[in-house]
Amino acid sequence: MLEFDNVSKSFWTGTQRKVILDQASFRVDLGESVGILAPNGSGKTTIINMMAGLEKPDEGEIRRTCRISFPLGFMGGVVNKHTAVENSRYIARLYGLDPDYVEAFCRWLCGLEEYFDQPLGTYSSGMRARFSFALMLALDFDIYLVDEGMPSSTDVEFNRKAGEVLRERLRTTTMIIVSHQPKTLEKFARSAGVLVNGQLHMFDTLEEAKQLYDYQTQG
Repeated sequence: MLEFDNVSKSFWTGTQRKVILDQASFRVDLGESVGILAPNGSGKTTIINMMAGLEKPDEGEIRRTCRISFPLGFMGGVVNKHTAVENSRYIARLYGLDPDYVEAFCRWLCGLEEYFDQPLGTYSSGMRARFSFALMLALDFDIYLVDEGMPSSTDVEFNRKAGEVLRERLRTTTMIIVSHQPKTLEKFARSAGVLVNGQLHMFDTLEEAKQLYDYQTQG
């Protein structure tokens, strides 16, 4: 279970205070994947970082009673001068998992071939995204945090394999996806919320959330 209890968060931009969340309360139970629709610049990444424990709220409390992933795309913990092999094995040991399994899984899903033995610092942004996604799925979490859905990759085989793994994981785990595009949520989330001007409105169905989101962003 992941629960926000009257959580508030804001930043000083230099000219004004930008409110990300204003006394938001919601709960995500295991087995109920949730999407959050939020326009660009509204604080999507901040919210998902708060879920992961990477950022703290100004007020309120965030409760976690299960294993929650680092956000997809977050590369904290990996070292650029080390290879994907070295990084995957190090992260595996950090989480108490079998390094051989984590390395083999990442190598299979990434499809980076000989680049898997090269330092991460030599990777393109697309290659880094593929490695980050593979690493997240190789680890054992109850809730997976995804910022903007699948990593942008032009590799068709990677997209196919990663999509299949994601769908398989959804049978036994929970996903929280934050995105500015309703289509991103359709494959994975049944219920959803809408973040507008610091106010988070939660709905039982994605369709209801889309109606408010379309009204707020197009109105």
